[in-house]
Amino acid sequence: MNINLTIAQELNVKEWQVEAAVKLIDEGNTIPFIARYRKPVTGELNDEQLRTLDERLKYLRNLEEKKETVLASIEEQGKLTDELKKKIMDAQTIVAVDDLYRPYRPKRRTRATDAKEKGLEPLANIIMLQITKNQITKEAEVFVNPEKGVENVEQAIQGAKDIIAEMISDNAEYRNAIRKLVLKQGMIASEAKNKEEKTVYDNYYEYSESVAKIPGHRILAINRGEKEKILNVTVEMPEEAIINALVKTTIIRDNQNTSYIIKDAVQDSFKRLIQPAIEREIRNLLTEKAEDGAIKVFGQNLKQLLMQPPIIGKTVLGWDPAFRTGCKIAIVDPTGKVLYTTVIFPTAPQNKIEESKKIILGLIDKYNVDLISLGNGTASRESEAVIVDIIKEAKRKVQYIIVNEAGASVYSASKLATEEFPNFDVGQRSATSMARRLQDPLAELVKIEPKAIGVGQYQHDMNQKNLETTLSGVVEDCVNSVGVDLNTASAPLLQYVSGINKTLAKNIVEYREENGIFNSRKDLLKVAKLGPKAFEQCAGFLRIRDGKEPLDNTSVHPESYKAAKALLKLFDYSEKDIALGIKDLQKKITDNKKIADEIGTDEITLMDIVKEIEKPGRDPRDEMPKPVLKSDVLDFDDLKEGMILKGTVRNVIDFGAFVDIGVHQDGLVHISELSDKYIKHPLEVVSVGDIVDVKVLSVDKSKKRIQLTMKNI
Repeated sequence: MNINLTIAQELNVKEWQVEAAVKLIDEGNTIPFIARYRKPVTGELNDEQLRTLDERLKYLRNLEEKKETVLASIEEQGKLTDELKKKIMDAQTIVAVDDLYRPYRPKRRTRATDAKEKGLEPLANIIMLQITKNQITKEAEVFVNPEKGVENVEQAIQGAKDIIAEMISDNAEYRNAIRKLVLKQGMIASEAKNKEEKTVYDNYYEYSESVAKIPGHRILAINRGEKEKILNVTVEMPEEAIINALVKTTIIRDNQNTSYIIKDAVQDSFKRLIQPAIEREIRNLLTEKAEDGAIKVFGQNLKQLLMQPPIIGKTVLGWDPAFRTGCKIAIVDPTGKVLYTTVIFPTAPQNKIEESKKIILGLIDKYNVDLISLGNGTASRESEAVIVDIIKEAKRKVQYIIVNEAGASVYSASKLATEEFPNFDVGQRSATSMARRLQDPLAELVKIEPKAIGVGQYQHDMNQKNLETTLSGVVEDCVNSVGVDLNTASAPLLQYVSGINKTLAKNIVEYREENGIFNSRKDLLKVAKLGPKAFEQCAGFLRIRDGKEPLDNTSVHPESYKAAKALLKLFDYSEKDIALGIKDLQKKITDNKKIADEIGTDEITLMDIVKEIEKPGRDPRDEMPKPVLKSDVLDFDDLKEGMILKGTVRNVIDFGAFVDIGVHQDGLVHISELSDKYIKHPLEVVSVGDIVDVKVLSVDKSKKRIQLTMKNI
């Protein structure tokens, strides 16, 4: 298999682009680095294309290794034919290779292996040849051998049937045809183990749906119900059609002495061997597909969440709500430094509302608080009512916002949080996280395991390795897209920068603490264990404000500094002009190729340099929708059908989107209510963090459910 050509066809790109990308990956370059600084080499493959390429490269290389292993094993057995070799070499999937290898794979003891050891394989061959004129009972007499455990004719025939059943089951073409048929015509069915028991899986107590059409989220729901021992799940197959097809294919001659035995063997082969195996395969296939879809959605949601714009230059009061243990308060200055922490008790059972208001009003005045960042967990609703009263009484303008607490408790109890705030309890750490994730969502959220951030569906049921790989890739792309301030970034943030691992991130922070701030990107080479290769990979993504070199505050890579300075000189600009941004530089360049040649670079890199010089230190998050700040509260009881509200998309899943409209409970916009036109997935219309207008369709107070629509507003 030509791996590069296969990937090129799948991605709809040129083979030379894939070859270039593979070479760069094999040399140890990271995906963000290749996507950003090797565009001319790869023909501008983006990070999404490169990650898909990398994933397929690993799969196809594993496939080729698998083929070599299988071929060597069959060769060793002396059973490798030219035809079989060609089939294995032409196989496009690992499943196809496994099917072809099945008859030759070393097996655990089976009924067929027992029968073969008893010398019954020749009898099975006689039956399968279908030319004998003798009754099989007559043919079987020869194989009766009490010493080998064949006591009579019936045992001999049964042993031959077992061999034939396994032979049919091991046939790769039969397996493949059955698999395709079940994928097309099969049904997934589930039923309750106890129909009287009320659970969240009520919808699946007597349920069936086509294998070909069942959506991923229902597969994951059924799987979870089965895992929790509430549901029994089966794959219903067109049994009669499959058995008839096997009989038709297996019986090549109408021989009354053999046909009835082959029919029995076919029945046994399907029921005992093929059906359970195909059911497992179909279930695994559907689960993998569902997980891949869910992981993809999770990744897109996570990207939107991480790329929410930071609220810069504001002093924030983080409020971690609770009942019995009190609400934890942390005041954080615009740089993220914690100024003060305390605990107040405005909620039940103590209900010290007036005392709490007095404390918070005093803190607002003392620390010039601009924003209150309230977590959306337990007692959030009760805390919100107190906050609104505080805002009304405050001498300065204060607004509040409800932030998603997901992952805060995980972070608060982590080793990292203990190292960052050794003298804080978990509540103080959580309140600090509430404040900081508003100031800089990306910098704060990277401290939390991605799957704990809470913008996915069934994340704990998935293949954790695949989930972690995807989500880490998303975080890595976001961090490198935004860029990182080398002099303020934490170790958790730094370790997502291209070319920097956990050890290097720690070493960078230690160097900064011992030697003071970095004045130049070149100083990175003084960091322990950070060599030229790591420098090449990371330098362009790290920013130094007010350093010796103005280009250090841009995403221009040090390898292109010479070209960038030549460009400035060409148009009579100095390096000092970079800090302010050189407007309209692009308009002055009339011939890209000529200018690129003149300054010693390529056209793609030239355009990247120009963009950076025009807007130095630009933040792609500035283009994202700003969070909605509030100063009043909406109560669940205030909601009325037909009411039009502004909300923030909190989570996007396969069947709709959850929108925060300012009450404690998020409302659901079902996929059918997202758009007037037909859509396949909610992500076609909305993303996490989007600010949207919604209309209330229904309010179920008993179940605390809110149905919303985005149609006809």
